[in-house]
Amino acid sequence: FYCETDHRFLPDRYVEGICPRCHATGARGDQCDACGQIYETTSLIEPRCKICGNTPIIKESTHWYLQLNDFRDQLADWISKKDYWKENVRNFMLNLLDQGLVERPITRDLNWGVPVPLEGAEGKVLYVWFEAPIGYISSTQEWAEKIGEPNRWKDYWLDPETRLIHFIGKDNIIFHALIWPAMLMGQDKAYCLPYDIPANEFMNLEGQKISTSRNWAIWVDEFVEKFPAEYLRYYLACIAPEKNDSDFSFYEFQQKINRELNDVLGNLANRVFTLINKHFNGLLEPIEFSDSSLKTLEEAQELYKQIDEGYKNYQVKWNTKQAMDIARLGNRYFDERKPWSEIKKDSNSVQETLYVCLTLLRMVSVALYPVMPESMNKLRKMMGLPELSVWEEIDLKSNYNLNKIEPLFFKLEDSVIEEEVKKLKQNAKLNSSKINQIPIKEFISYDDFAKIDIRVATILSAEKVPKTDKLLHLKVDIGNEERELVAGIAEHYKPEDLPGKQALMLVNLEPRTIRGIRSQGMILAIESEGDLTLAVPEKYSPPGSVVK
Repeated sequence: FYCETDHRFLPDRYVEGICPRCHATGARGDQCDACGQIYETTSLIEPRCKICGNTPIIKESTHWYLQLNDFRDQLADWISKKDYWKENVRNFMLNLLDQGLVERPITRDLNWGVPVPLEGAEGKVLYVWFEAPIGYISSTQEWAEKIGEPNRWKDYWLDPETRLIHFIGKDNIIFHALIWPAMLMGQDKAYCLPYDIPANEFMNLEGQKISTSRNWAIWVDEFVEKFPAEYLRYYLACIAPEKNDSDFSFYEFQQKINRELNDVLGNLANRVFTLINKHFNGLLEPIEFSDSSLKTLEEAQELYKQIDEGYKNYQVKWNTKQAMDIARLGNRYFDERKPWSEIKKDSNSVQETLYVCLTLLRMVSVALYPVMPESMNKLRKMMGLPELSVWEEIDLKSNYNLNKIEPLFFKLEDSVIEEEVKKLKQNAKLNSSKINQIPIKEFISYDDFAKIDIRVATILSAEKVPKTDKLLHLKVDIGNEERELVAGIAEHYKPEDLPGKQALMLVNLEPRTIRGIRSQGMILAIESEGDLTLAVPEKYSPPGSVVK
């Protein structure tokens, strides 16, 4: 695409339109975030220059290509052995391979970037997703040179036992699981291929897609001025979009901090430390365990073991819950044994109770260390333990000598959270007023307009298209017939809310097969600040009524 207004070619994110595969809006020139597919750039529907908003033209240009299909069998064999990959990543790649791979241009017409070092390639630069992954290797080479061992990089990149792991978002799966491996397979040297790609899904904010351009976002530098950074780390770990999209909610953030960090973990530490200082002068020695204590320790040990394995499989969300379950177990055990009243009758029993609880707190300090290192070292310091450097095995023979005790966490007040939500909405509203309206498209003739056939459709049924986040499979009545189509409105409408609703539909659009569904038309919707609203008649109209 070439913009005649800006006098430049429009690669990748410089052009936007409707995805030719899933019909989602906002698809870029190099990829659609909605369905994750790549396609020929010029197949983009209703392309629009992201700089000026005008419709570009197609202009001939010479480029160099990566012949992905030449690596199809090699890629298929490689991925078939990755049965330990996350299901969303593996299924996405297998689906791409089944569809067949297309050649991928690796050069761009831009005035910035890495120049192509070939004769006849003047003015061309390398596509960012071709040259950027090479930086993984070159940065390792640079590191090796800086430490005075220039060949050390080979110990990593040329060793078949190396485990190369890419932590990415799902919109980068195709680059790390398809293009990058194909590049490595095409080299003379046997570079190690990615061992695992634990890609996460997307995280939304207060029910809407995060958008820095609309200022619907959380800016970390501002956030940590108001809240401890580890509060953010903990909440993000709790809602990590490991398998499905998740949503950042300020009110849920408050609940996690208040009800879990404070009321569960902080409460356990405070109660245990208070009794140790009051009745044992801050010193606690190991003691023989009763059956009930051994049962509690065994239950905690099993959780602790699962957490150890969970980190090896990148299960941060699950591990965070399991770690808090150890603290919950400690509170339940503490309440059942009632050490505050038992101290009057049996100090040994209380010593046993407190020692078990300290052991559980120590487990939590290790289990949550990757998520909250400062807070867990603070907890360990109060317990008289050294800062953590490696995963600890469970120790039931240590003596504990408590240091100065202070609150581990503090609660978040309603007023503080309400202020943040209000500020988020105000900033987004202020920013939206500054955004330029999309320019009006070029004039068309009346004859062209007369070709468009828009009618009222009544939605009969709706269901989600499998393995997609944005697509719904609709069946509609347009008067003289019923039709099926695919609409990119799943993030804005629940399937169960649509039957019976009416919407305007372009009925003479050429049918297209999307995810195995023959889509016979297009439902019209209004886009405003990232939200989609169906275009509907003001009052009920018989299905098939013509829009004039």
